Amino acid sequence: MRDDVTRDLPAPRRRSLLKGAGALGLAAALPSTLAACSGGPQSTNDTGGGGSGKDRTLTAVIGYGNDGSWDPTQTASAFSMAANNHVYEGLLDTDPITRVPYPALGTGVPADPGATTWRFSLRRGAVFHDGEPVTADDVVFVFDRILDPKTPTLAKGFFESWLEGVRKVDDRTVELVLKFPFPDGLSRLTLAKIMPRHVFSRPGGWDKAITGLAVGSGPYRQSAHHPKSNTAFEAFAAYNGPRPAAFKRMNWLTIVDAAPRVAKISGSDAGAQIADNIPYANIARLRQGGLTVSGGAGMNNLFLMFNTAHKPFDDVRVRQALHYAIDRQKMVRVALRGHGKPASSFLDEGNPAYRRAKTVYDHDPERAKALLRAAGVSGLKINILAVNVSWIVDCLPTIKSSWDAVGVETTLAPQETTAVFTKMDQKQDYQVVAAASNPNQFGLDADLIMHYNYGPRNLWMGYTRWAGNPVAKQLFADMDRATRESDPAKKKALVQDYLDVVAEQAVLYPVVHNELMTAWDPRKLTGIRAQPYPGINVLRAAWV
Repeated sequence: MRDDVTRDLPAPRRRSLLKGAGALGLAAALPSTLAACSGGPQSTNDTGGGGSGKDRTLTAVIGYGNDGSWDPTQTASAFSMAANNHVYEGLLDTDPITRVPYPALGTGVPADPGATTWRFSLRRGAVFHDGEPVTADDVVFVFDRILDPKTPTLAKGFFESWLEGVRKVDDRTVELVLKFPFPDGLSRLTLAKIMPRHVFSRPGGWDKAITGLAVGSGPYRQSAHHPKSNTAFEAFAAYNGPRPAAFKRMNWLTIVDAAPRVAKISGSDAGAQIADNIPYANIARLRQGGLTVSGGAGMNNLFLMFNTAHKPFDDVRVRQALHYAIDRQKMVRVALRGHGKPASSFLDEGNPAYRRAKTVYDHDPERAKALLRAAGVSGLKINILAVNVSWIVDCLPTIKSSWDAVGVETTLAPQETTAVFTKMDQKQDYQVVAAASNPNQFGLDADLIMHYNYGPRNLWMGYTRWAGNPVAKQLFADMDRATRESDPAKKKALVQDYLDVVAEQAVLYPVVHNELMTAWDPRKLTGIRAQPYPGINVLRAAWV
């Protein structure tokens, strides 16, 4: 689900996008190469500086690894993306729930979103965490990297289709030149975090960004980073922007395993005040203990991805049959405990561009059998290569029993996320992958979501071996036409039409959309809002 042109990257660099990826709901991580930071077993470095009263440390538990890429132009890591939203600023940033843009390093939102030139003045007095002033050169530096055709980055897929370039007007003013009117681009500017040129243009600077160096202009500065254990932050005294730090210090623990994560926020001696990725089975007990547990429904989903170069998965009837066979209502009831819905489109029902797809995979085992017969397929045996994210593992037995019931002998192979995607990076053969995804951490607009998932140079289409298919080529052309459409109603209709093609083809398609649950202590924290994608945002939170 990424239009990030990363297939040209060396495999280790590509996987840096996947490690701890909240967009995938992935929990595993590759070994870190951060030589400058100390490591250690999980949660051994969780003191965070102590303190008392209003000066005490906010301790958070994040259910994803902190040793994924920290480079804002590349990362899809849930932990680092959430952290970067507190460390860095864009010209505009967005509300974490509504995604409405507000001025960050820029002093205002352009009055005419439909213009093809947007001018931004930088906030007077804004400085990076090393004390150096933020200048127009820093802005141009970041956008030049994003748009450089020789530098594959994840962010490129969010900007290159509509942004021609960024030019310096003077030390405090820049202009963004668009290829065509694209109002949705305003909210995407939060994905271009402004980084200091004098730090990251040095030899090896971008490698340091990948492995954990974070120097921004935001309300919190990174004060310590221990891969696979914790990352600590402190309020940046020189910050003069719209979201000042409410906590003197923060300590974010990475605890991927569900049981110790829940234990850390439970009971009278809880060591943390907030935690994300709460298992459904623990909701009632945490609420009984006085915690607020709230969900965010959005694009989080379990998807199936087929290798179309491996017969018979090149046949759309086989892919459709396997989707029709799945008892999604049972999956929602048993595995998700009611915290989800069967997918009726690629988009979740809350998305503004949602329309029920023409092809909806309601449970229909007889239709599944008929499609397999029509495709001439019998005696099919499938090994599902799956990530070992806990809620995905909970859903797998329903898929197996459903496929077994239509005569498809199914085995399950959940394993570390790194192992799953290493196999695909190495172009090893596979049949079907079951994993999780949530592109909402990048934004809500359907154009962004679909280009993250589908595209001719897309990493995911490389995994599916489908990009050269004639149907795929027409789909990509239709997607580009929708991007360029200036009329909102016509654009929405074009998006909904090509979503019908995506549903019909079922090459990479969701089975269920589910809620992500966040828990916090309302006796200690105020201003917390559960977000429908991994991680936390405490820019509007404070101590009670």
